[in-house]
Amino acid sequence: MATARRAPGATASGAGNTRARYRRILRFAAWNLAVTWWFELFLPRIGLTVVAERTRTRRMKRFARRFHVLAVDLGGLMIKVGQFMSSRLDVLPPEITSELEGLQDEVPAVPFPAIRTLAESELGVALDGTFERVDEVPVAAASLGQAHRAVLGPLDAADTGLHGVVLKVQRPGIDTIVAVDLAALRRVGGWLSHVRLVSDRVDAPALVEEFAITSLEEIDYLHEAVSSERFTADFADDDRVSVPAVVWERTTRRVLTLEDVTAIKITDVDALTAAGIDPEEVAREFASVMFDQLFGTGFFHADPHPGNVFVTPHSLGQGTRPWTLTFIDFGMMGEITPTTRRGLRKLLIAAASRDGAGLVDAARDVGVLLPTSDTSELERAMTQLFARFGGMGFAELREVDPREFRAFAEQFGDVVRSLPFQLPENFLLVVRAMSLTSGVCSALNPAFNLWDSIEPYAARLIREERGNVVQDVTERAIDAAGVAVRLPERLDGLVTRFEEGTVSVTAPEVERRLGRLERSVRRVVAALVFGALLVAGAVLRPDDEALGTVFMLGSILPLLVALFGGRSRG
Repeated sequence: MATARRAPGATASGAGNTRARYRRILRFAAWNLAVTWWFELFLPRIGLTVVAERTRTRRMKRFARRFHVLAVDLGGLMIKVGQFMSSRLDVLPPEITSELEGLQDEVPAVPFPAIRTLAESELGVALDGTFERVDEVPVAAASLGQAHRAVLGPLDAADTGLHGVVLKVQRPGIDTIVAVDLAALRRVGGWLSHVRLVSDRVDAPALVEEFAITSLEEIDYLHEAVSSERFTADFADDDRVSVPAVVWERTTRRVLTLEDVTAIKITDVDALTAAGIDPEEVAREFASVMFDQLFGTGFFHADPHPGNVFVTPHSLGQGTRPWTLTFIDFGMMGEITPTTRRGLRKLLIAAASRDGAGLVDAARDVGVLLPTSDTSELERAMTQLFARFGGMGFAELREVDPREFRAFAEQFGDVVRSLPFQLPENFLLVVRAMSLTSGVCSALNPAFNLWDSIEPYAARLIREERGNVVQDVTERAIDAAGVAVRLPERLDGLVTRFEEGTVSVTAPEVERRLGRLERSVRRVVAALVFGALLVAGAVLRPDDEALGTVFMLGSILPLLVALFGGRSRG
């Protein structure tokens, strides 16, 4: 049997370090869940909503600062979690997103000797014998790996036709770090599945698994290289997009060698203007290319932040564009099923048409709303929203009186909060891609109007959808025929069950209501006991530290009952 090879950078104390890392993540999550439960659930139940609202901003800032420190200190997937939160401008308050938006820039680089050791171990050759030069200072350092500029040796340069390349190398020991972080996140996801405030909106364990799949793919550079070539094939006939070539001879699961395509960072407005490129045009083209991925091919770049998209100027010639969008880093890619893609296309058409009812219907098709939810009030809200704010760009929206937004929120806030919204499986990356796209376009042009990009694209989709009517009718006819064929057999089975006396009739709603009432009473009592013990411990501790500590520790048991005692067992 072959002896397992320890990853470069691993130490004998690695097991202890991973246990400490795991416990630190869980402690952070448990404490903040307890704080959230106390302020957002318990205090409003006992009539102290004003206390929760008055302290919310301060608590959000404190949470963001503490998570920022945790993420920078631990690195790994904690950076990725922070980046995702920073991009969720749609659901998270600015107190959190603004604090976390710079996380990627704060990742410390791994010393080059450790990078050299790992790269040579993976490639099986010395870097000096393979590359003419490798810059020791990284051009980019991320949470999972870092990139160094290099020059290919004469033989590789002759074989590939390339000269300057980028050598992307994983952080030593990142496999272990990712495994520990995912284990901790799975535990936290399990906790969240018992918190109704969260579980009614999202399947937290499924969300963590989606994040896990994406993360594991991101640390497999062979997977990234394949994704890069697939993306290249999707845009092979599109002169708006370019992609760096892969040097397969110098690529493994942990080392990726790519053509160096560094150009103008997409959000560098001054550099674009100096090169004679209109930033507003770049914004329109970028949005259009992202729409083509999301609603056309279904295979999309899920991390199009400014560091992953360049604008490459070209010398003008006959039939050539003056510039192209160059995408890099294909570690985080998303793929949309045909069913979800049809729902997204329907969503886009409804948004472009200012059709509130159509938008809600499309949201149900995509899975954002449960099929059984009553959405009549939401349809009315969306219709009024389009009537007042539809068609406005970000600059125009900033000029609207904030009191008008507050009035709208007060009018329809309860309607939105009461609806069973959920985040469908495989939708996390779609949200991330659209959030980043919107941010990049706004940076290029503060007056960017998303509707201007949506409307011509949606008009094209409408024309295409008309051509699919016959196909849809045919599919519906086949489905109906299938039901008709199976119906006699199912009726025969039902009659048999009646004859055998095995058909039972229950009143599940009554049983559920009684069970819910019983569990609610139990949780309220437990919450009161928890609060009493915690306060008593805090009061006694200055005079009698031992007794006060006992009271505070004893409050944990009723806290657990209050948090998880409402879980249905039926």
